[in-house]
Amino acid sequence: MNQPEGGRRIVIAADGLSKRYAGRLVVDGVSLRIPQGTIFGFLGPNGSGKSTTIKMLCGLVRPSAGTAQIDGLDVVISGREIRHRIGYMAQGFTLYGDLSADENLEFYARAYGLPREQRRERKASVVELTGIARYLDVRSERLSGGWQRRLALAAALLHDPPVVFLDEPTAGIDPVARRELWDLLFQLAEGGKTFFVTTHYMDEAERCTEVAYVFEGKLVAHGTSDQLRALTEVHEPGTVRYAVTAHDVMRLFSAARALPYVREATIFGRELHLVADSAVTPQRLAGDLHDGVRAEDITRIEPSLEDVFVTLTREYER
Repeated sequence: MNQPEGGRRIVIAADGLSKRYAGRLVVDGVSLRIPQGTIFGFLGPNGSGKSTTIKMLCGLVRPSAGTAQIDGLDVVISGREIRHRIGYMAQGFTLYGDLSADENLEFYARAYGLPREQRRERKASVVELTGIARYLDVRSERLSGGWQRRLALAAALLHDPPVVFLDEPTAGIDPVARRELWDLLFQLAEGGKTFFVTTHYMDEAERCTEVAYVFEGKLVAHGTSDQLRALTEVHEPGTVRYAVTAHDVMRLFSAARALPYVREATIFGRELHLVADSAVTPQRLAGDLHDGVRAEDITRIEPSLEDVFVTLTREYER
C-alpha cells in the first residue's frame, strides 16, 4: 500500500476502512491513497464520518473492517508508533491558555520525548517557520486567533512528523491569517510533508492538491478539483451554466428566478451563477433580464467545487 505512485511514496493509505457504532455504520468502506507532499482536503457535512475516519487513521479508534497504513505502519498493529509520526491540530485551540507560547512548546516537546538538545533545535526551527518569536513570552490565551493557530501548528510540527492532520485549521480567523497559514502549508508540502485537512471553506478546498467528499460515511468523490468538476453527475444533461454580473445582483437574482428556463440561481458576490436550459443563448438571457435589471456581463462557466458538492449531496439524498 505504500508503493510509489507517480514517483511519490504513498504515506496515507486505506482499503475498505469501516467503523460501526451500536449497529450503525458511520464509516463505510473508505479507500484512499495519498502521496507524500500532498495537501489532501477531506470534506463532507457534519456527521458524515470525517472525524471517525481521522481517528482510525491516527490509530486512536480500531476499525470494524478494512485496513489502513500511515508511513508504512499498520494503524492497528503500530498505533503507538504512528502517533509519534503524525502531528495533529484540533479545530479549537487546545493548548494551555495559562502558559506562554514558549512554555506550551516546551511542554509538547517534552511530551514527544525529545532530548534536551533536540528540543532546543526543534523549538527554534518551528518558531522561525511560523514567525511566532515575538510572542513567545505571551500567555497563549491572549494571542489573536491567527497567532493561536500558528502556535498550534508549531506544536504539531515539533517532532518533525511526516504526516500532519489539520481539523478545520482556519476556523474563526481573519482572511489575512487564513492566507498566511495556507502559504505556510504550501511551503511545508513542497518540502515533503503531507497534510490531511478538513475544511468547510470552498476556496480552501480549491487550494488542496486532491479533494475527497464523504457523505453518510461513504466516499462519494475523490480527485483533483478539475477531475471533480468534470464528473458526469455534476453536468445535468440539457443544461448550461452562466455567470451574470450586474450592479444590483439582488434584483438580478429575482428577475432570473422568474425566467421559466432558469433551473437554478445562486449569488456569488457581484455575480449570479445560473443553470439554464442549454438552448438559451447569452443574448436571449440578456434580453429577457433587461426588463428587470441590466446584465453587465454574461459568461459561460464550469461548475465550482461548491456546485460539485451541492449536486453530489442532492444525488445521495434522493
